[in-house]
Amino acid sequence: MFSIEHEFDATVVTLVDEGEPHLQEDVIVSSFEECVTVEQYDPRTDRVNKITLSMTQMRDLAAAISLPEGVYTRQEPDEEE
Repeated sequence: MFSIEHEFDATVVTLVDEGEPHLQEDVIVSSFEECVTVEQYDPRTDRVNKITLSMTQMRDLAAAISLPEGVYTRQEPDEEE
């Protein structure tokens, strides 16, 4: 299950792990104009872990999800010949 909320400066997607007993904590993805953050609570340390991706890194990640193993360089649309 997931939810999408549009806030003043970000779009926030919350991913809820539904299923068998070994569930992970919710993942919160916040998309800002200049970056994307991914947060998840870690009950072992009682802390929220946060990763910040630039928009370039986020586009690379989105492209990488459907590609086979390898090393790639993604060109921006205005860089294509």
